This record gives sequence, structure tokens and C-alpha cells, in this order.
Amino acid sequence: MDQNTYSLSDYITPEALRVMVRQALAEDIGAGDVSAAGSLGADNSAQLARAILRAKSGGILAGSELFRVAFELLDEESACRFAQSDGSTLKAGIRLATVSGAILGMLSAERVALNFLGRMSGIASHTAKFVERVKHTSCVILDTRKTTPLWRALEKYAVRCGGGQNHRAGLYDMVLIKDNHIAAAGSISRAVENVRAYFSSKSDHGSLLENMEVEVTSASEVSQALGSGVMRLLLDNQSPDQLSELVSLACEINPAVKLEASGNVTLENVADYAASGVDYISIGSLTHSAPAADFSLLIEKE
Repeated sequence: MDQNTYSLSDYITPEALRVMVRQALAEDIGAGDVSAAGSLGADNSAQLARAILRAKSGGILAGSELFRVAFELLDEESACRFAQSDGSTLKAGIRLATVSGAILGMLSAERVALNFLGRMSGIASHTAKFVERVKHTSCVILDTRKTTPLWRALEKYAVRCGGGQNHRAGLYDMVLIKDNHIAAAGSISRAVENVRAYFSSKSDHGSLLENMEVEVTSASEVSQALGSGVMRLLLDNQSPDQLSELVSLACEINPAVKLEASGNVTLENVADYAASGVDYISIGSLTHSAPAADFSLLIEKE
């Protein structure tokens, strides 16, 4: 996927998206929204209303399509119009979208819609802060597989909205030999040999072998991995000073090697890690610790 072009459909099909939102609505509504149905009464449940969505803080927008679908699934005649698209910068207090439709469906879909929008915009906003801190370098901010189960596609899309890029989607699209793989195989060189043997009889292995990455934590492991012909290293759990030393060694052995840092990276030190000369920094907190963005949705009866 080109780093400058992406859309939600690159991550999840419209059908799968609707299934996901429908399940979220079912979890919340259950046998029926007793608060909305009870307070409205039978005569008012079909009454039309309009709601205004506003951002309560600055950040980056992500998840607008899920927000829209939540209302649409409960009221096919509803309409949701956003003034901005995903990836846009939010300002506190701005009118972000207008939702119109039957008031019962609007009340019942409200929390689910806001949950999707808040979670995804929170990830995008958190990612954007890291990207901003390293913009003076050529270093790329990556996500990880530390995602909410079954939310990975949405969370990785939100990272892209915030200006980050995606690491592997799962265990199937990239070979990443980590510490436990190395321990199980006996050594870095043996693990790499085993991977190559595994793919030797497969016809579609080219890109997987070419982009194979190995986790290293010391100078000896850097030398061993590069001696095995690996072209990408994951330099894990290093201080910025330790990282600089390993980067210098790796580039001395093979100037074409691609280097990724990970572990203990925060907003406060990410610029120091980028200054070491690595090509990538992968950060689990982009998805596992991003605070939700805050929005308000106020209904105006028509």
C-alpha cells in the first residue's frame, strides 16, 4: 500500500464493517432500548430529529464511516453528513457532522457511534503526536500487533489517519523472527536457515524472504543476523545511546540494511530514538494505550 494513499476499504470490506457495527449495536441494545422507548412513548418513536456532532478537543478524525453506519443500521432513512474527512485535523468546538432521522434510532445508536469515533480518532490523534516529534527526520512511525482483538483492521486504519504506517497485518504477511523463535530454533542463523528451508518448496515466497526481519539485542546478534543475509533488523529494548552503537555497527557491516527500533519508546524520547539513524520505530502504545477522543452529540427535535 502506498504510504500516501489509503482508505477504509483497504482494511475492511463494507459488508464486514456493517457486521461489526451491527454486532456492537446488538451488544448495547439487546432486547430493546428501554430508556429511549420508554421516555419517548409510542406516539413519538418515529418523530424526526437532528443532532449536531462536535469535537470537544483537538486531534485527528478517524472512524466517520462507522459513525454513519451505526445510525443507518437502525434507520435506513437517516442521513449523516460530515464536514471533514478521516485524517483531518480537529479543533475543539467545531461542528463536525449533522445527523438526521427518526429520534428513537438516533438515541439508540448514539453511544455505539461515539464509541467507534472516539476510539479510532484517539488512536489517530495519539499517532499524530509521535509523527510530529520525528518529522525533522526520515524515520517512519509504525504500529504493532498490540491491538484490540477483532479491532486490528480498524486500529491500523486509524494509525494511517494519524500519519503513521502499518507494520505487518498479522502472522501471515511477514516473517519476523523474534526472541522466542530464536530460542526455539537454537540460534539466529539456524532460525533463518529453517525459514529458507520452509519456503524452498513454495512458489509464492519471494517477498516474504526478501523482507524477513530478525530481532536482535546485542552487537553479536547484529553480526550473526547480517552474516545470515538478513536485510532488516529489529533492534529491541535499547536506550538511544545503545541503539546508536548498534546502528553504526549494522551500517558498517551492510549499509543497505533497514533498521527498526522498538521498546520503551515514549513521546518524550521518540525524537532521541529517531536521531539514532533507524529507518523505523514501532510503537505498541499507538493502539494499546491511546486515550479516546471526546465528542458531543446533541439532539435538536425538528
